[in-house]
Amino acid sequence: MPAYTPPVEEMMALLEEVLEAGPVLAGLPGSAGDPLPLLRDVLEEAGRFAAQRLAPLNASGDAEGCRLENGVVRLPQGFAEAYAEFVAGGWGGLAQPVEWGGQGLPRVAQIALDEMLSSANFAFGLLPGLTRGAAEMVERFAPEPLKSTYLPKLVSGEWAGAMALTEAHSGTDLGLLRTRAEPQPDGTLRVTGGKIFITGGDHEAAENIVHLVLVRLPDAPPGVRGISLALVPKYLPDAEGRPGPRNALSAGALEHKMGIHASPTCVMNYDGATGWLIGEPHRGLAVMFTMMNTERLFVGLQGLGIAEAAYQGAARYARDRLQGRAPLSAAGAEGPQPILGHPDVRRMLLTIRGFTGAARALALWTALEMDKAALHPDPAERAASEGLIALLTPVIKASFTDLGFEATVLAQQVFGGHGYVREWGMEQLVRDARIAQIYEGTNGVQAMDLVTRKIGMEEGRLPFRFFALIRSSIEAGAAIPGAADYTAPLAAALQRLEAATERLQARAADPVEAGAAAADYLRFFALVALGWMWLRMALHALSLGEAALPRHRDHLAVAQFFLRRLLPHCVALDLAIAEGAAPLLALREEAY
Repeated sequence: MPAYTPPVEEMMALLEEVLEAGPVLAGLPGSAGDPLPLLRDVLEEAGRFAAQRLAPLNASGDAEGCRLENGVVRLPQGFAEAYAEFVAGGWGGLAQPVEWGGQGLPRVAQIALDEMLSSANFAFGLLPGLTRGAAEMVERFAPEPLKSTYLPKLVSGEWAGAMALTEAHSGTDLGLLRTRAEPQPDGTLRVTGGKIFITGGDHEAAENIVHLVLVRLPDAPPGVRGISLALVPKYLPDAEGRPGPRNALSAGALEHKMGIHASPTCVMNYDGATGWLIGEPHRGLAVMFTMMNTERLFVGLQGLGIAEAAYQGAARYARDRLQGRAPLSAAGAEGPQPILGHPDVRRMLLTIRGFTGAARALALWTALEMDKAALHPDPAERAASEGLIALLTPVIKASFTDLGFEATVLAQQVFGGHGYVREWGMEQLVRDARIAQIYEGTNGVQAMDLVTRKIGMEEGRLPFRFFALIRSSIEAGAAIPGAADYTAPLAAALQRLEAATERLQARAADPVEAGAAAADYLRFFALVALGWMWLRMALHALSLGEAALPRHRDHLAVAQFFLRRLLPHCVALDLAIAEGAAPLLALREEAY
């Protein structure tokens, strides 16, 4: 497995220079000034933990996998010990509220940590990722007695979280679920049913596991309007809030998966387990979406993180691998030359870097919006940020995981035959990355969410508020010499995207037309959003003039590649969207 170098310097450069995060965060209530110096120290230490403690377990965890032995789920060797160190270091509560034992750092700290965890050990990162989502849901919707019992333990990571939605007969269509919850005289629920694909459903790394389970009450109406949410712990807390007797739930089996072998994906059985209602009866799906949206952003970060790991391995290999003579070899060079001298190898590496550099910036920008949505004193500003987060959630989840998977495949291709064998680590990255396009709502579901719900929000104005931000950056380039090479391609793509958005808004009532356009539109939207980030990096580099550092000149070079070689894919996507649903309907159903 290739060594991993945490990109902390790149993260901090984006926050300090491009996104100007210091003044934004310092202006929010509760801030004691610019948090970025502290954040640098925190991320450097987080990077060391990821690189030195978690990355070495990645390949061995994949090879060993999880085991179910006599009803007990065993993680691969070293994982439970690493998780204990993670909890002891306070990493689980990095951006969680201080009142529940968290550190209260800005959301950008969490986003950066999630990327590094996903790069170093994709499977390990699922444990704290799901736990954080569970904590946020309990904080927002649980009654006070449950908060005081469960939140401190979830925030610290001593207790882990799991999300139990899917049933064997009910995947995306949650309205079909059958798990039932019967109210008891003491106010608890008796939960009976089975769930599949439950990530972290059982293991011994945490002293308790808190399941958030979608259920039906006896008086539930049919469909999604009849879904409630129950909190069902593995161990019932005693009077002091410590794990007490075992609840009536168990892992019936472990799924045999393509990747993430070190993450226990369980078939869970609830045999009259004791639980508690979270939120209002029959309103559980709305409550669960709090956790799901948190997890969708986290899964997007998984796509970015694994792409970064793949890039680092492939770039190092391309510099070191000597093979024949390359067109870009130095003049007069003799003997075998590094394969980095081949234009096609550079194309593959630059395609990955074009994604990771801009995706990191967009993720951090979104994290700043999340801090504003939570803390800004002006309700209108909070609402504006909430809208942008809602708009970008399906874009980040789907595009980051699609492009992240494509990045691992490109990195594997750089290795040639060596990328297909286990010892170099690329084939594991390809296998692990694939799941991120599927769980937390397949990417087709994300695209439909964007087209049928999100671009229609605020009476159709929401996407154009986002586009206005991009246009303001384009206009700012008019005052910077040399910026036209960067602004012109993005301006043309943005104009096309605005027109495509108007066309889709006009077709919103037709589910066939919306479905036919959705995947192409989301990719189109994502490319423009990523292009915006490259433009912002380029404008900053150009504004420095002679004071630009080598990394600023690198930003200019990669921005040129993205804006002139990758962003033009928008033209093809636009043409495909304009064709409408007719080409998808031409083949008779019997011919499939």
